[in-house]
Amino acid sequence: MSGRPYPSEPPITHVYDAAYAGVPNWDIGRPQRAFVDLLDAGLVRSPVLDVGCGTGELSLFLARHGHDVLGVDLSPLAIRQATEKARWRRISAQFLVWDALALSRLRAADLSFRTVVDSAMFHILGDRERDRFVESLADVVRPGGLYCVLGDARRADGAIYGLSPEEVRTRFGNAGGWEVAFAFRTAFERRRSRNPAYFVGVRRL
Repeated sequence: MSGRPYPSEPPITHVYDAAYAGVPNWDIGRPQRAFVDLLDAGLVRSPVLDVGCGTGELSLFLARHGHDVLGVDLSPLAIRQATEKARWRRISAQFLVWDALALSRLRAADLSFRTVVDSAMFHILGDRERDRFVESLADVVRPGGLYCVLGDARRADGAIYGLSPEEVRTRFGNAGGWEVAFAFRTAFERRRSRNPAYFVGVRRL
């Protein structure tokens, strides 16, 4: 597939391009520890989709360990930086400008995945966007495949931003065809802070 942006590019694209013109606080130059542990536990299986991949550190980490990885992000600037990193490091990860709410279009291109990793993408979505993402995700995750999401712990009842295992269990349960494989409390590191977070894995039945 080409690296052209997905049509009807959302306005928020420009917000992230502006962030990646510098070094965003969430871009720590390495994968979050939860995903390193996931790899060490043998739970990553190829092919892998990295949604909201940013400048590609998680994708490149998994590809360096032998996995077939596609990273997608709304920001053309982030994808350009990820592609350049892959070239400089001689790592064969692939990157594509794409809307994570439109994963079904990847399925139309005959792409499907055994592992989907999400390092702080889901936790910023709005309520309806989360349901759209879960619906779209079902189109590209193979039976037995695993979706693994890391996000800031939700701080207040009724808040949209953040993540809780209960919410993930409810949303995926309502969608049908999924079961929670693991959920635990951890931390999400930023360049200047470290926040309480949850790491949740959901398996496609």
